[in-house]
Amino acid sequence: MASRLVRFIMCLIFLFVSITKVKSQQKVFNVKNFGAVADGKTDNSKAFLGVWNQACQYNGPGVVLIPEGTYLVNPVVFNGPCKGQTVFSIRGGLTAPTDRGSWGNTDHWITFQYVDNLEINGGGSFDGQGPSAWPFNNCKTNPQCKQLPISLRLNFVTNSWIHDIKLINSKGFHINVFKCRHITLERIQITAPANSPNTDGIHVGSTTDLKILSSSISTGDDCVSIGPGVENLEIKGVACGPGHGISIGSLGKYPNEEAVKGLLISNCNLTGTQNGLRIKTWAPSPPSTVFNLTFENINVKDVSNPIIIDQQYCPQRGACAQEVNSC
Repeated sequence: MASRLVRFIMCLIFLFVSITKVKSQQKVFNVKNFGAVADGKTDNSKAFLGVWNQACQYNGPGVVLIPEGTYLVNPVVFNGPCKGQTVFSIRGGLTAPTDRGSWGNTDHWITFQYVDNLEINGGGSFDGQGPSAWPFNNCKTNPQCKQLPISLRLNFVTNSWIHDIKLINSKGFHINVFKCRHITLERIQITAPANSPNTDGIHVGSTTDLKILSSSISTGDDCVSIGPGVENLEIKGVACGPGHGISIGSLGKYPNEEAVKGLLISNCNLTGTQNGLRIKTWAPSPPSTVFNLTFENINVKDVSNPIIIDQQYCPQRGACAQEVNSC
């Protein structure tokens, strides 16, 4: 009787382990099997949404595989939550549309939102086709201007790792991180000309526990810009230049902004940038708070303003109400 009971328990354990193994087995979803065409001309947004939905709803680790080739993708939003870990593996290149009718009413190109345990990798690229849009950027003269699309938006993403990808010539910001927690951006390569307008490398807002590591950023605006509500941000091993440096702000544009706190910026190289380390606040501005900042082992070369605190920030000179200190 006892031996039968032992055998029965062992069978249950084996069955449980087998079911767990099946559930956790990684499954690859190839975008080409969903109709994607790597010719750089065909809109693949429907195919990309289809493969994402399948991988996201898979009861285990799902991998979206984008093989080598060039894939035209119109603005698309990849929504969670997903049932398991979801990996977006880009081996080829994604290219944004140049036709204004395809992006004229949106502020994003590729967006991931409400996803937990996301991984984006693969060594591939996001080409924002910025030269097609930069002539329409009039924000320096028009305070009511419409922001051009951000190449990669991460909204409400948690416990995730984005690494080994390239972003080229975004129309607006290259990466925007908003309302995220426990995110690592690692070995990211961002490239845009020094005269490209408003092409921040990585912009962060209202986000907790973010790491930006071992990355290279060359752009026409801030390499990294840090907005209100950022807490526990580490920037380490970043090469910046050309660009406007690493900036906290702009802050104080709106009342009751969340504080910026707990920043560690270390082992970074800034070369040929307009600024090195900058804090910028609007003038005049409501009170805002920045505290617990650490800067260490920062190397600057051919930098116009290695350290700057700008309390009269106004990108549209003459358009601000009054250019006075914000303190």
